[in-house]
Amino acid sequence: MVPPSPVARRATALGVALALAATVGCASRSAGSAAVSPAPGDCRVRYVVRSQPDGLTADLAVTNTGTRLRSWTIAYDLPADQRLTRGWNATWSQAGTRVTAAGAGSLAKGASVTVGFNATGAGSGPVSPGPGVPARVTLNGVTCASTADRQTEPVTPPGPGTAPKLRVAGNSLVDTAGREVQLVGVNRSGGEYMCVHGGGFWDGPVDDAAVAALTSWRVRAVRIPLNEDCWLATNEVPAQYSGARYRQAVTSFVATLEAHGIVPVLDLQWTAGRWVGKDSQCRNSTATCQKPMPDAEYAPAFWGSVADTFRADPTPVFDLFNEPYPSDLNVMSRKQSWQCWLHGGSACPGLPYPAAGMQSLVDAVRGAGSSNVVLVSGNSYAADLTEWLAHRPQDPRSNLGASWHSYNYNSCNRAECWDRQVGPLAAQVPVVALEIGEDDCRGDYVDSLMSWLDAHAAGYLAWTWNTWDCKDGPGLITDYAGTPTPFGAAVRRHLLSR
Repeated sequence: MVPPSPVARRATALGVALALAATVGCASRSAGSAAVSPAPGDCRVRYVVRSQPDGLTADLAVTNTGTRLRSWTIAYDLPADQRLTRGWNATWSQAGTRVTAAGAGSLAKGASVTVGFNATGAGSGPVSPGPGVPARVTLNGVTCASTADRQTEPVTPPGPGTAPKLRVAGNSLVDTAGREVQLVGVNRSGGEYMCVHGGGFWDGPVDDAAVAALTSWRVRAVRIPLNEDCWLATNEVPAQYSGARYRQAVTSFVATLEAHGIVPVLDLQWTAGRWVGKDSQCRNSTATCQKPMPDAEYAPAFWGSVADTFRADPTPVFDLFNEPYPSDLNVMSRKQSWQCWLHGGSACPGLPYPAAGMQSLVDAVRGAGSSNVVLVSGNSYAADLTEWLAHRPQDPRSNLGASWHSYNYNSCNRAECWDRQVGPLAAQVPVVALEIGEDDCRGDYVDSLMSWLDAHAAGYLAWTWNTWDCKDGPGLITDYAGTPTPFGAAVRRHLLSR
């Protein structure tokens, strides 16, 4: 879907991946400058362990509740038997047991920053608040409360539970116990356009309260459209909304969703490459709109970086490219468009920029060492799956599924067409309808479609959890508390009835 003209809105993201959490208050031990060190009680630190005992993966989230900081550095001690192996969203170092994470840029009052790390060993920290919890946490040299002062929060998921770790088994997605997982939920648009058009990361809130509203609908999966220029800091995207800051915003949102038991689906939506022919969305060569195919210059690098970022977390699902449509450009035959879809490059006659095929994107993910489930969209705006099996990319991990988009205005909008085109594919590989919706703001179409997909054990995510109120495309809600539109009411009713 093409989103509406964005309106900049303030969004705050606090990274949470609830397996173990402790909230601590900071206390000043020196006067310092208010612009450099926070005053007593002017920060909150949240520590979250994602996995143990074979190797530690954890997050530290700091919220500045005092005056603006010109720069920030988080430091803490790991147990003696732990060594830092990798960190993200900061510049990391370790000297003895002391670990330092230094960030670029300022930290405004009320803003949060989340850093994460991997370490060897599970550590030998105290029983409460838990093994491996670091000691002497500081923000800009100010010591936070001691371990004895920490209070363990209840480890009670606010949603349906800890998000499952997924893999492909036959034509299903299953968790680590082999139980079938049907991805059902919504899209959350904004990450693809706010950073280049709206001056922010998200169009609306993505904090704990906002995600709790999603769980009230029994949402089990949320698709997050992303922008490759913003992730990679290419093509002169404003620095405050790109690179490490953009990646941090995404990883924080992912962690928050997972803490609520929701599977994040990361989608490459906007890419570079200049296309001005039929169905052109913009004349720019930068990632400022939807393009017919991902570009060879940046899209593989995007997926290599995303896959590396989430390599230790098997929960997120990767949707390689939103809506390929080489078949709709009037520059190649439909048969040739499927070769373009798979191989890109010279297999895309008439496309003026070098395209990356789906195979090269799968290769980029697996080359980064990721085993995450990968979904590959069909042709013709992801609405055509007829040649998907014949052109299926090779996946050394055998962890591949198909993505389908279905709206009431598509040509394949009846059960007899779904039976003919989608059913045979769903019998062989996992199929997830990553976008479903209707432009009349009713619910008749999605009602019948969701029932059909349930009968075929296929997943579905409605477009979209944004407050467009059906004025600029299918919109599920009128506010971020989750008040539904008539279209949203149909989706909500179905999700609650499952």
